[in-house]
Amino acid sequence: MIRAILFDLDETLFDHRQAVAYAATAWTESFSPGHELLTEVPALWLDLEARHLPSWHAGECSFDEQRRRRLRDFCRRLGLPLPTDLDAAYGDFLLHYEAAWAAFPDAAQAMDALSGLGLTLGVLTNGVPVQQEAKLRRIGLMDRLDPVLTPDALGGNFKPTAACYLAAAAKLGLRPQEILLVGDNRDLDAIGPTTVGMHGVWLDRYGTPQERDDHATGGPPRITSLLELPALLNCRRRP
Repeated sequence: MIRAILFDLDETLFDHRQAVAYAATAWTESFSPGHELLTEVPALWLDLEARHLPSWHAGECSFDEQRRRRLRDFCRRLGLPLPTDLDAAYGDFLLHYEAAWAAFPDAAQAMDALSGLGLTLGVLTNGVPVQQEAKLRRIGLMDRLDPVLTPDALGGNFKPTAACYLAAAAKLGLRPQEILLVGDNRDLDAIGPTTVGMHGVWLDRYGTPQERDDHATGGPPRITSLLELPALLNCRRRP
C-alpha cells in the first residue's frame, strides 16, 4: 500500500529548464549583447550544470565552488571575459533565474487530484534547502508539500544513494515499500529508489524516444504528465 508520494522538484514540479533559459540568455546579453551563440546558451548552461553538480554531491567541492567552476566554463566556452568576482556574477545570474520561477501547469492540478486520499505528499530533492523552499513558496506549493527533504536533512546523502532513500523513509516513519518517488531523472527518481524497495515513477515530460518501451521491458513506469499519477496510484493501491 502506498502511503506517501515524494516528488522531485526541478523539472518535476518546478520548470527549471525554462527559468535557466531565461536567466542564462539574459545574463549573457548583459555581457555581450547579440552574442553569436546566444541561442545555444540555455543548452550549454544545463550541460555544465550536469557536469559540475556531481562534484558537489561527491564532496569534492562546496556548493559555491561548483557554481564558480560552472561559470568559468560557461565564459570560456562562449569567449566571454571572466568576471573578477565570480560569486557576484553568479548572483546576477540568480536574479534573472528567480525572476523566471514558475511551476509546471500540472503541478497544482496533480496536488488537487491527490488530496483527500490520506497520502503524505512531500519533496525529495538534491538541492539546497534555502533555495528549494524558496522555489516552493514562490510557485505556491510550499503549504501543500510536507516534508521537504534535502541532503542537509538526510545526513548529507544525495540521490541515488541507498542511504538517501532509506533516510527519507525514516523521516516519514514509513517502510520504503510504502513510498512512491516521482521525478524527471530516470536513474535518480525511478530506478534508484527501487534498490531499497521504494517505488519509482519516471516523469518523462519531453519524450525520450529510446526509453518509450522501458516499462514494457521491466523498467520503471513512465508518465508524461503528473495528471497521470492518480490512475497509476489507483492500480498500485488495489489489493
